[in-house]
Amino acid sequence: MDIVLMIVYATILLGFLVFIHEGGHYLAARAFGVRVTEFMLGLPGPSIGFTRGGTRFGVTAVPLGGYAKVCGMEAGEMSPHLQQVLAALYRRGTANMEDIARDCGISDDEAYDALEELVEWGSIKGPTKKDQYNTYRAVETRPTRKQLKAAAAGEAAPVSYALGEARPVDDAHALYQSEYRQQYRALPFWKRSVILVAGVFVNLLFAMLLFVLMYSVIGFEAQSPNTGVFYHAVLTPLQSVQAGFAYIGQVVALVASLFNPATAADTMSNTTSIIGIAVMSKDAVDMGLMGILSFTAMISVSLGIMNLLPIPPLDGGRFVVEVFQKVSRRVVSTRALNYISAAGMLLFLGFFLIMANQDIQRFVFGNW
Repeated sequence: MDIVLMIVYATILLGFLVFIHEGGHYLAARAFGVRVTEFMLGLPGPSIGFTRGGTRFGVTAVPLGGYAKVCGMEAGEMSPHLQQVLAALYRRGTANMEDIARDCGISDDEAYDALEELVEWGSIKGPTKKDQYNTYRAVETRPTRKQLKAAAAGEAAPVSYALGEARPVDDAHALYQSEYRQQYRALPFWKRSVILVAGVFVNLLFAMLLFVLMYSVIGFEAQSPNTGVFYHAVLTPLQSVQAGFAYIGQVVALVASLFNPATAADTMSNTTSIIGIAVMSKDAVDMGLMGILSFTAMISVSLGIMNLLPIPPLDGGRFVVEVFQKVSRRVVSTRALNYISAAGMLLFLGFFLIMANQDIQRFVFGNW
């Protein structure tokens, strides 16, 4: 039963913290007008939910963590055929890849690349499992509240289109520009950077709120250094925030020591994997409310700082790529980013295996 509780507690804790982390990306993207097609609780896969404002909200079949699908974050150069392919598909409503290639006078491969990029943009819908061929569809469109108010005031009534319904395209360039402006890659460097670090900011902000709740609202038991008597202490909000920043500084120093050959081995021996987090999460729950709040704050800080590591596909790694592209004025290719991401994943896998072995020795066999 203890093992089951460990798994449940760790799943709820990490799932919630990853979910609010992704919520930071979602809020920042929407604040800058970037389309987010999905915001889900859980790993990518089958889901249930609802659609509002062009975003599908819901829960997936594996409710661990979460993700926000921010459009236009794909690496590499854009297809040069996006404008004509988008217009061709909208005029047809529903079309196979070969139809679009023929309409635009391009090869099937060029049509496929452009169509898949437009799917990633959220501008069109890609093939479903029921489709026999590579069939693509124009997205469903409904009038916004602003358009409905304008229509009520006497302006032209907006037109709605069902999924896959053909629609007129009078100005292909204007259509393309309206879609491009809703993409992450259309933003200036500083706005893209804000979206990338927004998840980390939310994790650290949430931890700060927990520090204030623990030390300024609930209070804690302290011992007088002079008399040895225990008493209930309450800090000011400023003091709680200072304590939070002090802890964040300690975590930053700890993570940085992983990249110092002189301290890396010692730091690794004092870190823990998901196994250790599961064990400690149960201990925190057994300690009561203060134990839960304290442990949640610590994991939230750790999750935020670890995501700042300059290793793709973490947020810090994506930020380094953005900086490189800004400085060099060169676009990192999809292949190069995939190689870098694979190397980063191998590095993290190595860290995980080492830490998992330590946790097994420590918590299972008691040899640590």
